[in-house]
Amino acid sequence: MITVFYSVTLAAALICTTIYMYMWHKHFDTNFTLIFTFVPVACVGYFFSAISQTLGEALFAQRIMYLGACFLQLFIVESIFNLCKIEIGKWIRTGMFLVISAVYAPVLTIGFNSSFYRNVSFEIIDGHGVLTREYGPAHTAMYAMYFVFFVIGMSAIFYTWIKKRQVSRTVLSLLVLPYVITVLCFFVLRKIIPGIDLVPAGYVMAQVIYLVIAYRVNLYNVSDTVIDSMLRDREIGYMSVDFRRRFLGCNGAAEKIVPELKDKIIDEVLGYKPAERKIRHFIDKFEKDEKENTSLFTLHSESGDLDDDMIFKVDVGYLYDGSRKRGYIITFTDDTANRKYIRLLDTYNEKLQSEVQEKTAHIVEMHDNLIMSLAMMVESRDNSTGGHIKRTSEGVRILIEEILAEKAMDLDPEFCGDVIKAAPMHDLGKIAVDDAVLRKPGKFTDEEYNEMKKHAAEGARVIHEILLNTEDESFKVVAENVAHYHHERWDGSGYPEGLKGEDIPTEARIMAIADVYDALVSKRVYKDAFDFEKADRIIMEGMGTQFDPALEKIYVNARPKLEEYYKNQS
Repeated sequence: MITVFYSVTLAAALICTTIYMYMWHKHFDTNFTLIFTFVPVACVGYFFSAISQTLGEALFAQRIMYLGACFLQLFIVESIFNLCKIEIGKWIRTGMFLVISAVYAPVLTIGFNSSFYRNVSFEIIDGHGVLTREYGPAHTAMYAMYFVFFVIGMSAIFYTWIKKRQVSRTVLSLLVLPYVITVLCFFVLRKIIPGIDLVPAGYVMAQVIYLVIAYRVNLYNVSDTVIDSMLRDREIGYMSVDFRRRFLGCNGAAEKIVPELKDKIIDEVLGYKPAERKIRHFIDKFEKDEKENTSLFTLHSESGDLDDDMIFKVDVGYLYDGSRKRGYIITFTDDTANRKYIRLLDTYNEKLQSEVQEKTAHIVEMHDNLIMSLAMMVESRDNSTGGHIKRTSEGVRILIEEILAEKAMDLDPEFCGDVIKAAPMHDLGKIAVDDAVLRKPGKFTDEEYNEMKKHAAEGARVIHEILLNTEDESFKVVAENVAHYHHERWDGSGYPEGLKGEDIPTEARIMAIADVYDALVSKRVYKDAFDFEKADRIIMEGMGTQFDPALEKIYVNARPKLEEYYKNQS
């Protein structure tokens, strides 16, 4: 049984090393390769120990076992420092190597002096060699060395978790496991089965975890290689995300162009701050049509002078790991000179430009009126929500004014204006709902309710088609999100996508409060209007479950204006 156990662990160690060699990438940490080399070495020592038939063979096996056990501590600690991006000097690395070598040296003298083993004896039991040992001071020093290296490694992981944002929390969590497993096997579980040492099994489990770490680290290093090849021109900014929109990293140029990236944590999902919203939109465009891979991004100057603004061309492409697609690369290239040249040409046609702008403004006005008319037409089909568009639009305006007054949620005025402008369009999808359902004078059946719920996604589709060629990309995104997600709930139980928390766009969270408040205080065919106290109680109870709790203060401050407005409507 003992021989079988050590044979299996040796085979497993060799299999893990083979997998690692197949995965090997030139950007892998050298210490990874050494770990996957020395684990099989240690397992060979345990195997030889089990099949030894003489004292000499048993002592030779001990030297091999401790060779792996000692130097693995060094390679694990150095890999932790590298993964945690903690720089250590060459003299420290050399010093750690010399300490390990000094601790291991007495192992080579086993059988010749008593510094490591005071006494040793050997016998054959059930066909297996059994070595009986009395430990010496050098063995105690080796235990002390294991403890010191364990503390150093865990301290580095803890420090990085607290202080460094640009290191993956997933990798840090995984780094703890090999240490814990090997320490448990070496100090706690090694004697749990009589005659069998579980340490090599711990080594193999550690190898498996390091394979997972290597796979994840390879993704980040792919980003590094792309940066190395692209950043010969310092005007190019670069960032990368995986397919789940999780931030993988960026260079300094990208941080200057998009300052929000400076505080972004590795593996954190892109949020809905203005710049992040635009990046998400660039990626969404590329996902829908890979030909739509180029957009423009403006970096406004602090002086406010348009001539000092910088304009960047944004290109979206796939992030590759060999032949595999692993995410997206977003590059920012300074296009200011070209744009300023175009602007210079425009100055020669000011009169024509003025006329174009005047006509464009007229077209935009007609466009907005057309959309509003369409929204009013849709509402006229719904005999239960008369005046809903006007009232909810005013509710959104009141909430937005409070957000701007409080300077809350880090929303810029342009975005807030887009939300107000988009509010009347939130129920545009009802144009696709059957009259029999839309005009039903009472509560819906489950089937009818499911039919009605389709209006959210349908509204986003209709708005997308209407605004397909608009130059105002920001408004288009806001309008689609308001229609698509205003029935989502903070706890994830809403529809149509079941989005949860901050995955719900900010504009939809604001719209949700105005929409529900109007439904509560307005008379419907299936209910009378609730008084303000009852409506307020329902809204407040929904904070944190149906509504964004960050909007609670905004709603509370805006409530008097909402009540005053609705009193004037009665």
